[in-house]
Amino acid sequence: MTLQATDPDTKVFLQMRPRLFAAAYRMLGSVSDTEDILQEAYLRWQRSDRSAIQEPAGYLIRITTRLCLDLLKSARVRRETYPGEWLPEPVLTEDPTELLDQDVTVALLLALDRLSPLERAAFLLHDIFDDAYTDIAATLDRSPEACRQLAARARRKVQQLSPKPPEQSQHGMDLAEAFFRASKTGDTAALSQLLAQDVVLISDGGGKAIAALNPIYGVDRVARLLDGVARKAGRRLPANWRLCRLNRLPAMMCWSEDGVLETTAIEILERRITRIYVTRNPDKTRHLERALV
Repeated sequence: MTLQATDPDTKVFLQMRPRLFAAAYRMLGSVSDTEDILQEAYLRWQRSDRSAIQEPAGYLIRITTRLCLDLLKSARVRRETYPGEWLPEPVLTEDPTELLDQDVTVALLLALDRLSPLERAAFLLHDIFDDAYTDIAATLDRSPEACRQLAARARRKVQQLSPKPPEQSQHGMDLAEAFFRASKTGDTAALSQLLAQDVVLISDGGGKAIAALNPIYGVDRVARLLDGVARKAGRRLPANWRLCRLNRLPAMMCWSEDGVLETTAIEILERRITRIYVTRNPDKTRHLERALV
């Protein structure tokens, strides 16, 4: 959705859009769904009685959050029949326009996905966006104390599910490139030096591209899997690939041998790769096609 600030009301929405995008993306884990939510929020904003709105920012946050909550109800039903592992849609975090400067790592989004929709909303609005519980109460139609309890419960769960933030350094990008080259050429000796003993690989094909249906655990099994994939692809680097940061993680994107735009993001602890997230569902990577030219 491309908007031009041709009137004051549109200008207000555009000023709020980065925050609305960040909130909705963390709620949904989907770039495409987030864009749909923002379009609907804008239409409702245009149709609203502006004279009755005292705080436009609060109003837009409430609209966006409630739209996300409605979508999450149906998303949970769809998730029950999702083929294989589910990963959030990867988002480039090199572009400052969306201001995704808070934690949008895959580990956090997977942890948020384990929360109830109300827990997720209360946690994000308070802990990430620093909203007061009175404002959150108006958004969620709950009492401030109930919102406090929702956020506290969510906080405990997130800490349990995503206890350690991944390392952020230039070394991570160097490690990502070394891993990418070793994995695509089937260099198992190099992979063994790059991967932690308890490494986990999670891949998401969404039933539309080849991917492991279950997580792969341990350095030996992950290395064997990557070697097998490299062997089928001819043990060569893709013709078109790019190192980048996705969800603030060192990552790479490439066109694979079967014509799928594939992204791989890694988590690093103590100079070893501990988590590998491979997204091959074309519905989740289509929005990145222009970034790989």
